[in-house]
Amino acid sequence: MSNTIRVTVWNENRHEQTNEQVRRIYPEGIHHAIAVPLRQEQFEVRTATLDEPEHGLPEEVLNTTDVLIWWGHQAHDEVSDETVERVQKRVLEGMGLIVLHSGHFSKIFKKLMGTTCDLKWREANEKERLWVVNPAHPIVQGIDQYIELESEEMYGEFFDIPQPEELIFVSWFEGGEVFRSGCTYTRGRGKVFYFRPGHETYPTYYHPEILKVISNAVRWAAPVNGPSLVFGNAKPLEVIKNKVETVENK
Repeated sequence: MSNTIRVTVWNENRHEQTNEQVRRIYPEGIHHAIAVPLRQEQFEVRTATLDEPEHGLPEEVLNTTDVLIWWGHQAHDEVSDETVERVQKRVLEGMGLIVLHSGHFSKIFKKLMGTTCDLKWREANEKERLWVVNPAHPIVQGIDQYIELESEEMYGEFFDIPQPEELIFVSWFEGGEVFRSGCTYTRGRGKVFYFRPGHETYPTYYHPEILKVISNAVRWAAPVNGPSLVFGNAKPLEVIKNKVETVENK
């Protein structure tokens, strides 16, 4: 395996085509805003969007992706089930997956979580403060006690996800709600990180600390050269003593 981490940034890229406010903030798309600083971190980065053939995620792309970053919102249902199956297969094989903001409702995240992944929400230009609640975790390397965003969309509890294996951030919003905004999971050999901030009408993906968290998460989620997963009937490694004879039912 190459030492260079290969990243694919996937974005449905629909708001940028239809909403002038989003186009002004992200003229080349949310995927481009995320990809540029990741390239500066010496990752090998490509982008993919919903309207490309096979949504930009054919087997040859996924098979050469170490970490997939996913942003979607209004077009979750347009992602083909075949693509979702391919992504799930690669996660189980060891590809990392970073799900951003409204990607909580994506087909792939709901499939991997096995729950509705529903939540409360409100768009009111309110302050968000993301508190670090796991300060020893590599995803918060270089981050202070909290990250403050002056304007964001609110997500509030209850967030219908499985209990996170690791909780990294808890958000507080100006309107009073809190939210589990940085959660990690393992699925098969793959690592999954859900990271909440990033509504399309705010310049969140230019915030240096948000970008730092994403780059840290890429390093954390990258595959490790661990053992293969073996399933099914297994022959013993040692001679089994006191073996019990089995009798076939007739």
